[in-house]
Amino acid sequence: MKSGFITAADVAREAGVSRSAVSRTFTPGASVSRDVRERILRAAEKLGYRVNRLAQGLQMAQSNLVGVVAANLNSPFNTALLDRISAALFKRDLQCMLLNAEAARDDIGTLVNQVLEYRVRAVIILSGAPPEEIIEACLRNDVRLILINRGTLPGNADKIDTDDLTGGRLAAERMLQDSRRHVVAVRSGNGSMSQKRRTESFVACMHQAGAKVTSWMDGPNSFETGCEAARKLLADASIDGAFCATDLIALGFLDTARFELAKEVPRRFSIIGFDNIPETAWPSYGLTTVSHPVEAFTEAILKCLDDERQLSEGALNFTIPVELIERATTGLPTP
Repeated sequence: MKSGFITAADVAREAGVSRSAVSRTFTPGASVSRDVRERILRAAEKLGYRVNRLAQGLQMAQSNLVGVVAANLNSPFNTALLDRISAALFKRDLQCMLLNAEAARDDIGTLVNQVLEYRVRAVIILSGAPPEEIIEACLRNDVRLILINRGTLPGNADKIDTDDLTGGRLAAERMLQDSRRHVVAVRSGNGSMSQKRRTESFVACMHQAGAKVTSWMDGPNSFETGCEAARKLLADASIDGAFCATDLIALGFLDTARFELAKEVPRRFSIIGFDNIPETAWPSYGLTTVSHPVEAFTEAILKCLDDERQLSEGALNFTIPVELIERATTGLPTP
């Protein structure tokens, strides 16, 4: 038994054909006679041969790899989105190449090289990652870019953005229905464009209605950030509501408000998150939140990948709709 991978040369010897005939047989659209193809396929099956798609992609100047650049992989929303993206790519015979921007933050050059050296078909950049060097390098090298919640950037990159302005407005309207007059708007300190848009929209709507808003921006996008924000902000007893830019922050805020600070939610205090991650529907949380479905993001990504226009011909833009999912952390008690 031969150790290691079976090669195309092994198949060629078994079938009594040239190495190039084997290559043509496993290259879509390439010309090879029916008899030769059948001999090669029989030999390949006998030997257990599998095509080296990575090497094939490098030879053709484009692989079946789609790069996904992400940070904050502990975020349940990013995890759910990555799960959907990788499953959808697999169904199309494409492979997901995950690149952790957070781990490479101190060596961004290596991350740039990995993106370009593997001749990826496209690069999907999730919200909050990575530094602009990746985007600039891809644009310079004519790599198709799909940007998720990155805001307006120069260059012909496809853009998929949550309707954050509507989301912030819906959260504000619900707070006002609960007669909340002094609320907090909490987001992480990582500079996420999407978090910035939704909180600014929320704050503007609350101010327009004459409500007071205290803003908080600090820490990573994490449960612990929500806990810390609640401990510091809720020292002010006049605060009667909180809008958190992500559910992960909101869940930490909610637990601390309820169990450490004895806030009566929703009787005297309302909390709204954003993302609609699965945990928000757990009975122990029942968090009211703004939903932007991962399915809608996945569908938009596939439309970008299916589009055959040249990069110089412009970019696609999609806006993901949102809706308020009402649960147990908003709503005044019935008289």
